[in-house]
Amino acid sequence: MQLISFARSFLSKGLSKSVGKASVASTVLQPAILIGVLGCAISINAQAVGVGVKASTNNNPTNGLQLISLNADEIADENDADNLSNIADMLDVADEPDDSIDSVPDESALTDDVDDIDTDIPAEVAQVSLNAISPETLKTFVAVVDLVRRQYVDAVNDEELFSNAMSGMLTKLDSHAEFLDAEAYENLRAFTEGDVGDIGIKVNYQPEAGYWVVTEVIDDSPADRKGIAVGDYLHQVDEFKLDEGRQVNDVEQLLSGIAGTQVDIITSKAGRRKHTTTLQRNNSHPQIIETKLVDGIAIVKLPAFQNNSREKLLEGLINLNAPISGILLDMRDNPGGVLTSAVSMASLFMDDTDVVQVQARQNKSRVLSTQGDAILKPLPLVVLQNRYSASAAEVLASSLQARKRATIIGEVSYGKGSVQSVIPLNDEQAVKLTVANYMTAAGKQIDEIGVEPDVTLSGSENTWEQQALELVKARALDSGIRFVRKNATKE
Repeated sequence: MQLISFARSFLSKGLSKSVGKASVASTVLQPAILIGVLGCAISINAQAVGVGVKASTNNNPTNGLQLISLNADEIADENDADNLSNIADMLDVADEPDDSIDSVPDESALTDDVDDIDTDIPAEVAQVSLNAISPETLKTFVAVVDLVRRQYVDAVNDEELFSNAMSGMLTKLDSHAEFLDAEAYENLRAFTEGDVGDIGIKVNYQPEAGYWVVTEVIDDSPADRKGIAVGDYLHQVDEFKLDEGRQVNDVEQLLSGIAGTQVDIITSKAGRRKHTTTLQRNNSHPQIIETKLVDGIAIVKLPAFQNNSREKLLEGLINLNAPISGILLDMRDNPGGVLTSAVSMASLFMDDTDVVQVQARQNKSRVLSTQGDAILKPLPLVVLQNRYSASAAEVLASSLQARKRATIIGEVSYGKGSVQSVIPLNDEQAVKLTVANYMTAAGKQIDEIGVEPDVTLSGSENTWEQQALELVKARALDSGIRFVRKNATKE
């Protein structure tokens, strides 16, 4: 509690502005599922998205973890919000033992044996003195807040300032960590049921200007609310600089991603200074698994991995109502999704197979393997990917490739191999934090490397599907397999 003691001393001496009413709610972390995303692989509240997960006390990697809950009567009274002693009192409360400390179940897709996961605080963290934070650093922080309050061109309330401070702290860790407000948190939860999001703009390259130009802004979209306007120049999306060599589809994919995730864009008004805007992809729209039959080959367009992707794929094959002699799985532009969904998808094509390793800071990796009957095992399979195929899509492709179960064609995939955990702070806010990396079942790194295709394609992507189709045809079964529902009656 050294940091708390220091903060109490610092606050009692130096802070002279109103702090407002403190509100600390007891937070219970619900069971989680793992999601792999372009820009993030996340663990998200399973109950919030209607995923049935039974809590387990025997098979639980977080039985050793504890949370401190502050009751309402332990919070400073609203009428005394300006009195710094109330803040010190709150810190005193945090120093006292709390009978409401309890272990919190957190059953994730990685749960097997509790002994396999080390939940103790790492020694290198426990041994660091928390009061090592420089008093000058805290003093500078307070001075910056005060400066913004007094001299920024627009009035900014303290809630916004501290929200921005939390966002900055997380985003500086890596490009995937972030503070989720109510809208972003809800969109991220909704994604598991099928939503991909964008920021609500359309852009085109205009040779006469020499820039990518915003041509449409959807009303009340994230971009609209942040002041992005038609006619603005778009110079960069995250780390990707835009020039005349980019295609419209390239830029659309950079702006799109899992609903609720964030993206940094650099824009400018014509002839004015460039500036960076952080936007959340909250302009969401459902994704549909498209299935069609061409010369006996089922072409399946898989845009993302949601909870029901396996069932939707099988339903699409059944609805073809015709014999199938091979499958072309098109995962171009697939940003990832629910990691366990990728494992379920792999289970359709392979049995008794390790799919992916997930490695946390304690260097103890977890292995996710296929389960159940490999219904589609007899069918030849070709996977089509591009440079925007990421995360869970790379997990599936790499596992199929390692077992020589499928031929991967296209180009090197994105290279996204880290796992983020979405940790609820309350009903409306959460923190997304990088907690692990995942690698191929053979232990090969995916992050910043991607999956190398067996057959490299170049030129216009409009021709790739036909090239992939010809490859499947060359390996097609002589007689196809027709899929029907179990309860279907014979005519």
